Amino acid sequence: MREEEPMYYPPAQTFVGEKGDLLDKIRPDEIVETIRNKLRGMEFINGSWVQIPALKERALTERGAWDIANLMLSVSSKNVSISNLKDDEIKKRTKAICLQAQLMCLKNWKEYGINGSDQLGFVNEIILSNTFITLKQAQSEGTRKMIMGTVHENRSHAIQEEKSRRHSWIRR
Repeated sequence: MREEEPMYYPPAQTFVGEKGDLLDKIRPDEIVETIRNKLRGMEFINGSWVQIPALKERALTERGAWDIANLMLSVSSKNVSISNLKDDEIKKRTKAICLQAQLMCLKNWKEYGINGSDQLGFVNEIILSNTFITLKQAQSEGTRKMIMGTVHENRSHAIQEEKSRRHSWIRR
């Protein structure tokens, strides 16, 4: 009986780009663009942002929406998402951003198109929700651990598959 030559398989994938691929999928800044357009009284319809006439009176001006969005962008980034924040840091940062937004809205109320105190509360709640939730994802390295856990799980699975392939020729 002739001994079979072992089958050779290409080396297992290296997963160098896998962490980068996962990071590319984390886009906390996308919601800021959505909020900016919603504050302007716009809706995303058929691939583009369209002004809704019924919301025009309640909408912020381009400048107001732009300034509020830029304020939120300071925490809605990949860098922040993969940070390691503590609860007190999250609360202090959220409070500071909300306070700054209120000051900006009060000082620039005409330029921002603010016509009532209800708009101030509305803007505050949007900033509070987005900022707090975005920062909470970074609490105790939450997003970073998720990425590392996913990469580790995929590597383990690939290693197991590679071992199975290597040993399968022995069983033949």
